[in-house]
Amino acid sequence: MPAPEFVLKLREKIGHDPLWVPAVRGVVFNEDGHVLLGQRSDNGRWTLITGMLEPGEHPAPGLLREIFEETAVVAETERMVSVGVVGPVTFPNGDVCDFLDIVFRCRHVSGEARVNDDESVAVGWFALDGLPDLQPGDRECIRRALLPGDSVHYEP
Repeated sequence: MPAPEFVLKLREKIGHDPLWVPAVRGVVFNEDGHVLLGQRSDNGRWTLITGMLEPGEHPAPGLLREIFEETAVVAETERMVSVGVVGPVTFPNGDVCDFLDIVFRCRHVSGEARVNDDESVAVGWFALDGLPDLQPGDRECIRRALLPGDSVHYEP
């Protein structure tokens, strides 16, 4: 998965040192209550749709861009679910990042889910009782997105 151009330019200056990156994650539900997942091309794991925000990009529109770029699904944000930090993450090349993780509950508007870029090898809708193996953080995001109301969870 190629890093965004702005990250490559920063890496030229700071090497592998820790980098603080704003990121978004979407819990996208369709009309049947199924959740949209992508199987990552770099490690084969199924995950919620995620991405890095571009400099100056607002979180909700940035997430909707990522969802479309990766899955060809047009979605709409319904509410923020949580804000936290993921990391530090050390990538195979030695780069270190901490991610500001902003999670939104979204709903499917249109489009058939399909692989739409090189970041995924598969995408699809999954019933909540038939989810593939997910990282605990993704499962927790889904759980929080299903809670009633509009409260936002902030990681300590």
